[in-house]
Amino acid sequence: MRTLTITLVLASGLLLSTLAQAHPKLLSSTPAEGTDGAAPGKIELHFSENLLARFSGAKLVMTEMPGMAHSPMPMKARISAGSDPKTMLVTPLDPLPAGTYKVEWRAVSSDTHPITGNVTFKVQ
Repeated sequence: MRTLTITLVLASGLLLSTLAQAHPKLLSSTPAEGTDGAAPGKIELHFSENLLARFSGAKLVMTEMPGMAHSPMPMKARISAGSDPKTMLVTPLDPLPAGTYKVEWRAVSSDTHPITGNVTFKVQ
């Protein structure tokens, strides 16, 4: 009986430490990384874990404009949680002109460790 109790305690500790180390990973985005197409009305980021919306966020930046050299330019966008707690929405407040864009995101899940990344796409 004692061996069984020790085994259960060790297994529980291993399970809890594995869960505590789960970090959100970006599974997909719309538009997808590297795509070239029409201006999206919203950008969806789909993660592997439920996000803590209060601590997660994103910035939308225009990094290139056809025919013009310029520094990266922040674009006004509303950042919100999707109906699925694993989804973050980036909604531009104005239509996006032709150019290259980067969404710089920060995702925080229940383990409270921030994970960052970005998605780049082009608008024609």
